Amino acid sequence: MTSLAKFLGTALLAGSLSAPVLAAPYTLDKSHTAVTFKVDHLGYSMTHGFFTEFDADIDFDPDAPEKSSVVFTIDAASINTLWAARDKHVRGGDFLDVEKNPEIVFKSTSIEMTGEDTATLVGDLTILGKTQEETFDVQMRKSAPSPLPQLKGKVVTGFAITGEIDRTDYGVTYAAGAVGNEIPIRIDLEIYPTGS
Repeated sequence: MTSLAKFLGTALLAGSLSAPVLAAPYTLDKSHTAVTFKVDHLGYSMTHGFFTEFDADIDFDPDAPEKSSVVFTIDAASINTLWAARDKHVRGGDFLDVEKNPEIVFKSTSIEMTGEDTATLVGDLTILGKTQEETFDVQMRKSAPSPLPQLKGKVVTGFAITGEIDRTDYGVTYAAGAVGNEIPIRIDLEIYPTGS
């Protein structure tokens, strides 16, 4: 091998070893994902609800989670509070106005690890066409090969994401102060590597 070939081979090897590992695409397991919230009702009780239609574009690096990113999209019309008349009202102009604003979108901007299995997730949340920066707490519940044959031993990772938003920041001001302004949110999800 010539000196030039040796040099090029060494340079390529060094480059591959020093190149940063990029986050890879992951698939959201919708069958084991829940997007839930609760709203204070006049101080008497908490009304619980969830969204049934959602999707996510996820790039995840298990060795460097802070390099990961997510875009989470929710079909606003899929809201369900287990009371049809209330759901119809919430889909209308007083609240989510789903005909004009069919999607709720969260785009991450940074992830900071706060512990071995915990992190702070910061991103831009868009509701009613208005975007605000929001911060959520993330806990990784488990990461291990799946025993399910359809996943062929892929490593599945589960998270719990929690936080609270002020609906009035997005112009959702109907009955503000009576129906709760601060909306606690929780997302439980599982993800696994995309592809074979």
